[in-house]
Amino acid sequence: MILFENTLISEEIFEEEFICNLSKCKGICCVEGEYGAPLEEEEIGIIKHHLPKILPYLSEEAKQVINDLDFFETDPDNDLVTSCVNGRDCVFAVKENGVYACAIEKAFNDKVIDFQKPISCHLYPIRLEKLKEYTGINYSRWNICNDACILGKKENTKVYQFLKNPLIRKFGKDWYDGLEFVAIEYLKSTK
Repeated sequence: MILFENTLISEEIFEEEFICNLSKCKGICCVEGEYGAPLEEEEIGIIKHHLPKILPYLSEEAKQVINDLDFFETDPDNDLVTSCVNGRDCVFAVKENGVYACAIEKAFNDKVIDFQKPISCHLYPIRLEKLKEYTGINYSRWNICNDACILGKKENTKVYQFLKNPLIRKFGKDWYDGLEFVAIEYLKSTK
């Protein structure tokens, strides 16, 4: 782990290659897993505010889950996550032409709302962990992303490079510029 400013970073985000390959995985990360996508506390209010404009993008099943249970819940670790339809699909997952996408992001892309999507989704395959004094930045390895690793290797794109925009969204441009310097120095030291 590398300590950088207020973050504790797994070396894997500098070492591993990754580029999402939707043509291969079909966005299956929106429907696989035990629980919905992690949410930050402040995202609850933001999504709640935009929900009326997101609802038209959702399936009737998803709308029913939101009506009956809400769009979020807590998992067994007491973390906030999106609710799921039938214990599987994220309540915001929509399928078009065989590919899953995020209804929140679709509304954002249509300029209906000004919130792109939960930061945990935007940052994937990075997962953030709240530590006592720092934010842990970890690489989450998942076999459904094997094609993303193959494409990343082919294009020689490291995880932190692929996730430049969401990392800037979360931590700021100055932080990311510093991260690039840390990555270069780290990779030099491993040769």
